[in-house]
Amino acid sequence: MSADLSTLAGRLAAVRARIDTACREAGRDPAEVTLLPVSKTFGADVVREAVALGERRFGENKVQEIQAKAVELAAESLDWVVIGHLQTNKAKAVAKVAAEVQSLDRLDLAVALDKALQAQGRAIDVLVQLKTSAEESKYGLPPEALPAFLGELKAFSSLRVRGLMTLAEASDDGAVVRRCFAHLRHWRDRARDAGHELSRLSMGMSGDFALAIAEGSTEVRIGSAIFGARDYPAS
Repeated sequence: MSADLSTLAGRLAAVRARIDTACREAGRDPAEVTLLPVSKTFGADVVREAVALGERRFGENKVQEIQAKAVELAAESLDWVVIGHLQTNKAKAVAKVAAEVQSLDRLDLAVALDKALQAQGRAIDVLVQLKTSAEESKYGLPPEALPAFLGELKAFSSLRVRGLMTLAEASDDGAVVRRCFAHLRHWRDRARDAGHELSRLSMGMSGDFALAIAEGSTEVRIGSAIFGARDYPAS
């Protein structure tokens, strides 16, 4: 029986089924791929509904949105994951509320995060975001700078480097999108060969996660396919 896509429960079940199918088609175990629901722009009530369905980690782009939801949902003890571009002046706020940052892409941000986390007596997992697309709108560390950057990150004890993250090019050409994911996997493999323990590849969103899974993604970041179309405020 097909899932009822008019409900959050139905959409979540459908996404999980699609992940399982993509894994099987890639010859992979579905247990190798984690789902990170992306709740940006959706209110605390919607997140609470997802919590009731068993979700405990949520990806968000903006620190201010995490702060607001963390207050409303404090009793749930959720893990908030920063997946959007992060300014250094947000480091103190991140150190207080975030469980993980997936968009670490430069040294000054690492310095600011480490300082703020040390003051809080905390350590968090981080992923290094690489820019695998030619689009100017995409953020990320240039891939060729990764080896040196990983060496520099060893100085920051509060930042546990677990893997890499990327955003694929916005293209209708699957080959173009898949190349972005393959590029991230290539650089992860090079880093592993150099002795860095990078077990995670966060890549793939609602429209392209099957391609990401085929290229080795260990975590897909899914928003609209679970929560529905976003109603962005007018600028």
